[in-house]
Amino acid sequence: MRLVMTLLVRDEEDVLESHLSFHLNAGVDAVIVTDNGSVDGTAEILDRFAHDGAVHVIHEPAGAFRQRAWVTRMARLAATDFGADWVINSDADEFWWPRGGSLKDVLDAIPGRYGIVQAFVRHFVPSGDGDDAFAERMVYRLSPEAPVNDPTSPWRPFRKVLHRADPTSDVIEGSHALRDSSFRPLRGWYPIEVLHFPIRSPAQFARKGAVWASAVEKYYGGARVLPGAGTAYHALAHRAAEGGRSDQYYASLALDDAEREQALDEGVLQVDTRLRDAVRALGKGEQLSFPRPGVADDARFAVDAAVLGEADVIRAQRRLDELEQRLADVEGNLGIRVERRLRALVRRRRAT
Repeated sequence: MRLVMTLLVRDEEDVLESHLSFHLNAGVDAVIVTDNGSVDGTAEILDRFAHDGAVHVIHEPAGAFRQRAWVTRMARLAATDFGADWVINSDADEFWWPRGGSLKDVLDAIPGRYGIVQAFVRHFVPSGDGDDAFAERMVYRLSPEAPVNDPTSPWRPFRKVLHRADPTSDVIEGSHALRDSSFRPLRGWYPIEVLHFPIRSPAQFARKGAVWASAVEKYYGGARVLPGAGTAYHALAHRAAEGGRSDQYYASLALDDAEREQALDEGVLQVDTRLRDAVRALGKGEQLSFPRPGVADDARFAVDAAVLGEADVIRAQRRLDELEQRLADVEGNLGIRVERRLRALVRRRRAT
């Protein structure tokens, strides 16, 4: 079985080397990377890995960040040119952690009738602004039981998917699903966790907001939507970058020592050193290991999965409320237009 990862990057030097090293030692055979005009040390890191043959780089100039088109292109290349059986579409801040064995071991266990597997996302919160690498500092993750249903929060519970290779695959923004796929999804089981480190330092967060503000371009049904589209969190990051307030926005998301201790005591945060320990092991030339969780861990994980399901219900209800409001607005506008036309018709008849 051959596993290929796709990766879309722009100025990710603080996390990229750890990302590539981790996955190439966790079961990934090859990585297809699209670099969208990085100006930091990203290109040099990619060149070094490409020299070893496991990483293939596609260069896109700075400008519109066409996530969906580029990820879909890489996913199709994985099937047609790289002999993939399974494809993971990742971001640089995501580390795909198998719950036992390796990524390949987990995917080998998937029955052939299923082609889409869901992965549970674990959000790690910013901690410390020193010179230590992000994996050393960021060892606190949000508990899924924390009530985070605010659509403007970067910590909302969600899932990612990985899928069997398909030369016609169409990956939607964020790699949360495939569009019009014939693959059958495997529901109710999350054999992989995604350790997510979206906000790592004030400087990195400012760059992230600036990229969104200056370069993002999305397409929905052929309609072009310029910066500020996407999630409410991205819109806030965009506005903060435009207004020079990225540092303040970062400070509102980061926790000081007292807040962190309180969050740990209340169960809102949990200590999770898995990635830190894995990066340390790779630095020593050691092999990665992914122990199979015990019964107690599986029970806690089942509770977490139930919380994710509840979050999905809340989001579905929110979308339904939004659609109902849009429908009401349309109906209201239609009534106004009809009334105006009737009045105009009456006036014309009176005039004659």
